[in-house]
Amino acid sequence: MTDTMITISQNELGGPEVLEVVSAPIPQPGLGQILIHVHAAGVNPIDATNRQTGLFLGQPPFVLGWDVSGTVAAVGGGVSIHKPGDQVFGMLPFPAGSGAYAQYVLAPARAFVPKPAHLSHPEAAALPLAGLTAWQALVETAHIGPGSRVLINGAAGGVGHLAVQIAKSRGAYVIAVVSAGNADFVRVLGADEVIDRADAAQVAGVRDVDVVLDTTGGDPAATFEFLRADGTFVTLAPRALPAAQAEAERRKIRTATLLVEADRVGMNALAELAANKQLVPVVDATYPLQQAGIAQATKPKSGKNVLLVA
Repeated sequence: MTDTMITISQNELGGPEVLEVVSAPIPQPGLGQILIHVHAAGVNPIDATNRQTGLFLGQPPFVLGWDVSGTVAAVGGGVSIHKPGDQVFGMLPFPAGSGAYAQYVLAPARAFVPKPAHLSHPEAAALPLAGLTAWQALVETAHIGPGSRVLINGAAGGVGHLAVQIAKSRGAYVIAVVSAGNADFVRVLGADEVIDRADAAQVAGVRDVDVVLDTTGGDPAATFEFLRADGTFVTLAPRALPAAQAEAERRKIRTATLLVEADRVGMNALAELAANKQLVPVVDATYPLQQAGIAQATKPKSGKNVLLVA
């Protein structure tokens, strides 16, 4: 192993052109840390948001990316659950712990779990942030279970396509709201009912839903009609919620939003579902590490984009 690595860094906020290929020293793991040789890094919408605004990371310089799949290159003191050569995947601490757009990255040992053998590194890198978001929203926040009627708005996206599969694995009845071109895709994932978001009659016919997961950031009140009294509305866009809170209380609807957290229990659950073929991450496209800007600027048709790291 050499002493330096390639990273994708930026010195200013802005468009994809601010991302630069930079040489940096390979860090050494400290107590409780592992050094991962990154083979693939997931590309999420929040990456582009931080590139443009520094929302969670403040002012540059910084290295983007939270999803990692790779090989343990070295372990720090006190680490007993991983050893060099192990194939692992997971999410770096969100939101402050980015750095996946690099050949090597330091990570908390207990945020990472063994990669299911049948998953490629790009497939594994497509899982952590989006998968944990779906898991924490549906299982830990909404407490879905057998017979739950779950509506997923944006069901073909990075979070949505995993949420469909997680909900099905818990025995839920899944209603997927997508554009017409993604209807067959979500049916293959297991959706019991597919609603064309542009078909007003179809949308208006949805009723008596137990849980709505909105991954699109739309107007919460527009989906309250779908929910039964005492139903749960979970959104990934917290800014949209306050304006709709009074209406939610009137309808006796529980509302929640969340910021995904690195979570070993959740990662093990995702890994088990993937190992049992109940959770199949879809990679829309892969790009070389040096094309991180292009990957961020290209919206996936379904699933998500992934960077391939040398």
